Amino acid sequence: MHSTIFETNRPAAKIVDESLAGTKLGCFWIDDVADSAAKYPPLAGDTRVDDAVVGGGFAGLWTAIKLKTEHPERRVVLLEAVRIGWAASGRNGGFCEASITHGEPNAESRWPDQTGTLRRLGYENLDAMEAFFEEHKLDVDFERTGQLSVANEPYQVEWLGESADPHVVTLDQAEVQARIKSPTFLGGGFSPKENANLHPAKLAAELARHAAEIGVEIHERTPVKRLEGGADAPIRLETDHGAVTAERVALCTNVFPSLLKRYRFHTVPVYDYVLMTEPLTDEQLASIGWDGREGLADMANQFHYSRLTKDNRILWGGYDAVYFSGGKIKPEYEDRMESHRKLASHFFTTFPQLAGLKFTHRWAGVIDTSTRFCAFFGQAYGGRVQYVAGFTGLGVGATHFAADVLVDRFEGRVTERTELEMVQDIPLPFPPEPAASIGINLTRWALDRADHNGGKRNALLKTLDALGLGFDS
Repeated sequence: MHSTIFETNRPAAKIVDESLAGTKLGCFWIDDVADSAAKYPPLAGDTRVDDAVVGGGFAGLWTAIKLKTEHPERRVVLLEAVRIGWAASGRNGGFCEASITHGEPNAESRWPDQTGTLRRLGYENLDAMEAFFEEHKLDVDFERTGQLSVANEPYQVEWLGESADPHVVTLDQAEVQARIKSPTFLGGGFSPKENANLHPAKLAAELARHAAEIGVEIHERTPVKRLEGGADAPIRLETDHGAVTAERVALCTNVFPSLLKRYRFHTVPVYDYVLMTEPLTDEQLASIGWDGREGLADMANQFHYSRLTKDNRILWGGYDAVYFSGGKIKPEYEDRMESHRKLASHFFTTFPQLAGLKFTHRWAGVIDTSTRFCAFFGQAYGGRVQYVAGFTGLGVGATHFAADVLVDRFEGRVTERTELEMVQDIPLPFPPEPAASIGINLTRWALDRADHNGGKRNALLKTLDALGLGFDS
């Protein structure tokens, strides 16, 4: 076993300690819009609508907008348990990737005959989002900057150039250093079309604003407790503030337990940890370059991701993807100083020239991991209830694609999207506890060993690969 660069080139403990002193436990994105985001009232009594959407994250917001846009005459209601964008949608890394399959290698291993189609649809999806933001003048800090994937270890350099995507440009060490200066970067691949950066909490707030303007009725602090229906009867959604009866219901509840019992074991909650720096001075920014403002990630199994914000802060997250025994979602899991200290240490290994920079915020978000690492689609009651979940941390762009699929299926349209194997197949569920904890943590251990062993995958990982199972962030 070999030590990684983050273990052999650790910064001084004092640098890490000082960087985290006074850091707020809270999401920078959500704090940034706290005073400007609109608030929406809870449901007030029983009501009957045409279409109901459960979940006020990106998937639910896009679906509500598309349903109302397609049928302006229909009454569409969106029910959110807490606040619009408060969970995964408002807490992520600020990336909007074109991939709808959690990366091309994942598509190649599962749907090799459709990889090219999935790649094209992913690029078209990101193009459509960009056009929507421009048409409706949504202020979401959108920057189509591309994605830079860097090799931090010699074995990762050997992987460069393997992508079948013709848009990916392979960079040697000098070329990658010309983009972003870090002593750990040995080479990289740049995809100019693959990624856009944006402000996720602004995106949630702006989508909600647009939805309300076109007539979608939004109710926050209205958790749905139960779904009931029959073969021909309307669907009934029970909340603490009344019931909503609808002809069609879209379930966009991400990592939270599905209202359809058949999908309760198809996702598990995995906590991902994030840091945000204070704004860099002009001198600090010049010391690292980053003039292209590319989205940044590395190529390890336990990978880091990073980006520049509009005001030149650096978001730094990833690496630790933690599944807590029992599979529960608890606020206290967000405060894991062990993970935040590890991230801070890795940050200063990557950018030693920024020693003295402080982090203003630290937080965590819950990823809805599925066994195939990307979204899956379910349905019930003859298609009058549609369900999507399992985005596995790359839902910022893929939720827009998912909303198109849900609306196609509601309308009974047979389209290129609905005919994809990805859309028609349902992944295997996770086992119940305690088997889930044992299996997931063994897999995390094996992925860590691979990162410490030249990327070589052991028998467990090879078996999971053959079965189409695994664990990823």
